[in-house]
Amino acid sequence: MIELVDVHKRFGSLEVIKGISASVAAGEVVCIIGPSGSGKSTILRCINGLESYEAGTITVEGVKVDRDAPSITAVRTQVSMVFQRFNLFPHRTALENVVEGPIYVKREARDAAMEHGRQLLERVGLANKAGSYPHELSGGQQQRVAIARALAMRPKAILFDEPTSALDPELVGEVLAVMRLLAEDGMTMVVVTHEISFAREVADRVLFLDHGVIVEEGKAAEVLSAPKHARTQDFLRRVLRPI
Repeated sequence: MIELVDVHKRFGSLEVIKGISASVAAGEVVCIIGPSGSGKSTILRCINGLESYEAGTITVEGVKVDRDAPSITAVRTQVSMVFQRFNLFPHRTALENVVEGPIYVKREARDAAMEHGRQLLERVGLANKAGSYPHELSGGQQQRVAIARALAMRPKAILFDEPTSALDPELVGEVLAVMRLLAEDGMTMVVVTHEISFAREVADRVLFLDHGVIVEEGKAAEVLSAPKHARTQDFLRRVLRPI
């Protein structure tokens, strides 16, 4: 479904992605791990067309991702993204946030979009919060609204950019529980995360990035329990047993 071939990305003179090639099959859950500044979030933003890239190709179901091409809107409707900081409209209710895209981007009928939006809020455990504004919700609840908003576009894949990093520790579990359900339902997911236990439990494959390259990749159990590369071993040692 998603394919990257020799992708390079620069910010000025700094090359943050140095020739990454990877693929994600339909129904697969791929977790991307690695230290801060390794290029994990940038990869997601390139896949969704939020960032341009200088060399290589990225395709979604055979369509090239080009931020400046007319086809980018179609790509973004097929590949939704959930960010670290929720990015909800503060002046709109939870339900209004969820239906914004379907109504104004996909031109869905308002009544149908609202009904689907209520179903999605129920799916993420927030049926009773449809009329609440973001400031009335906890961080975990806001992130679950953001996931419902992503689902409202009826995407074929969802990109998660460290979706629990901005949450208090006691709120992380409720967001991960929703993501587990999505994985069980067969949603294609690419997840940048530091939640190693989640990656071990849910991911089909794990990519370990460092300094803009894929250092190691493979089945989640193999990479996370018996990494072959010394850099991966050192990273996991530090993450699992912080100094």
